[in-house]
Amino acid sequence: MSLNKFYTSLSGQLEGLLSAEQDWLANTANASALLFMELEDINWAGFYFFYGDELRLGPFQGKPACTRIPVGAGVCGTAVSTGEPQLVEDVHQFPGHIACDAVSASEVVIPLYNAGGRCLGVLDIDSPNIARFSEEDLVGLQAFAEVLLKSSELPED
Repeated sequence: MSLNKFYTSLSGQLEGLLSAEQDWLANTANASALLFMELEDINWAGFYFFYGDELRLGPFQGKPACTRIPVGAGVCGTAVSTGEPQLVEDVHQFPGHIACDAVSASEVVIPLYNAGGRCLGVLDIDSPNIARFSEEDLVGLQAFAEVLLKSSELPED
């Protein structure tokens, strides 16, 4: 199966999973579980929520994680400070990388925004493999995040 078809199917699974629920916390919990179950070669999938000048740990699957990340720090904090997704082939080469799990080698982070343009947090996925994530993965995961955002009652501005 091509990556495009895989992510189309994954987004469809998420849409079905969230069809009867709008709670943001419950939906991010189920989204992280679905990602952890369906993506190969990952060791962490979850969310950090934006509060003030930091990200705080939200629902996730994987080993225990860093609970607070300053905006601008690490891959997640960089995604928030720049407003751009981060696709990192080798986290050990990323300036200021925060090693919550020393096994992680590559990472993809997608900032999440409500309709008013306020950053709600990030979707963060780690892999123990160098260069695990491609541009196709990034596009597919952004579509997955859009389903989550459209299916959830989001925090207001």
